[in-house]
Amino acid sequence: MHTTALVLFSGGQDSTTCLAQALSKYERVETVGFDYGQRHSVELQARLVVLREIRSQFTQWAHKLGQDHLLDLAVLGQVSETSLTRDTAFRMESSGLPNTFVPGRNLLFLTLAAALAYRRDLQVLVTGVCETDFSGYPDCRDDTMKAMQLALSLGMDKRFLIETPLMWIDKAATWALAEALGGQALVQLIIEHTHTCYLGDRTHRQAWGYGCGQCPACELRLRGYAAYAAALSRR
Repeated sequence: MHTTALVLFSGGQDSTTCLAQALSKYERVETVGFDYGQRHSVELQARLVVLREIRSQFTQWAHKLGQDHLLDLAVLGQVSETSLTRDTAFRMESSGLPNTFVPGRNLLFLTLAAALAYRRDLQVLVTGVCETDFSGYPDCRDDTMKAMQLALSLGMDKRFLIETPLMWIDKAATWALAEALGGQALVQLIIEHTHTCYLGDRTHRQAWGYGCGQCPACELRLRGYAAYAAALSRR
């Protein structure tokens, strides 16, 4: 039986929802974030605020929420020519992938998270990847996660479980999941304190939170929140 988990936690909507679910399921939960030279580095500050608010607002989870870790992955920014690590406009590439795709990012994240989990004796790796409502990244696919789970378990001789709570749901359902886990208090926490915008915009307040409202991440969050809000109004 799994009792401990490490959540790959960026401080965004998806990873915050995943963290809430992990806290509702496991006895001890730790978090890990990555600094890879991302343009939206404001998320590194947002994640600390989200952790603080979860501890203060959700006393039923606070005692389960353990140590937070931040790993320096500057090398990923050095080998990536993407709009998340360079000051370039968002566009589609000839490969059919958006230039927000950072090759190897989730593979590296999971490998280092597994190494940390090995040392910290944590059994489950929780990540907010999704192939239902996403930007087309191949390292977010279910097949990729299954392959990584096998490779990491074999390579470290420790049986890891990679859990992907959002894999088969869209952004509207992600908002609904947050509400089911923590009520409107968690929904409002996500709106006020999480960060998703690729441009790092914390000046423009939208109905769904802070962001430019135009980058791919904001567009996904906007559409999901609009659908969630419409369903909420029909209850």
